[in-house]
Order: sequence, then structure tokens, then C-alpha cells
Amino acid sequence: MKSQRPVNLDLRTIKLPITAITSILHRISGIILFIGLAFMLYALSASLGSEEGFANVKSTLTSPLAKFIAWGLLSSLLYHLVAGIRHLIMDTGVGETLEGGKLGSKIVIVVSLALIVLAGVWIW
Repeated sequence: MKSQRPVNLDLRTIKLPITAITSILHRISGIILFIGLAFMLYALSASLGSEEGFANVKSTLTSPLAKFIAWGLLSSLLYHLVAGIRHLIMDTGVGETLEGGKLGSKIVIVVSLALIVLAGVWIW
């Protein structure tokens, strides 16, 4: 009996299409946003609690590590936003073909990278 099952399941050797990569990144960015939201809400609560809390949060956010984390959260938000807009456009029937999906994925990556670089310039 000849089995048609894959022989090699090494994920490093499997080449995913660009549409799969953008989909996976969209999900990962959503998870990052969900987790990061707890920290940002804590910082907001602390900064609104008192003048002293505001000063503490302000001094914390000026450190390079905090700027890097804020840039990471903003990058995640920007990618998730651009990919979400792509999904909304696809819901209207535009770009549902294989070629349209590949083109949309490439546009999402290019626009997201441009916005992420601009966000990095803005934060730093």
C-alpha cells in the first residue's frame, strides 16, 4: 500500500506562500496587541492616578527599552490595521483570486514596512 502522506514535515524546509505568511503575521500581531494592551492600560491607569504616577510613567517611557517596546506595539498595531483593511477590501469581492491575494499580500507588507519605519522615526 503506497501512502500519499508527506515524508518530510520539517517546517524549516516547507516554503509557505506569501498569503500564508501575511495571514500568520496578522494573527501574531493580534496576539501581541492583546497582550500589550494589558501593559498599556496599566500605564494609563498609573499616569491618571496622580501627578507622581504620571511622572513615573513619563520617565519610564523615555528609556530606550521602553521606546523599543512601544515601537514594537505600534508596529504590531500598524501591521494589524493594514492587514485588516485588506480583509475588509476582500470582503467586498476585490482581490479574491489567487493573483489578487498575492498582490494584496505584497501591498500589505510594503505599506506596513513603510508605516513601521515612519513610526520608528517618530518614536526615536
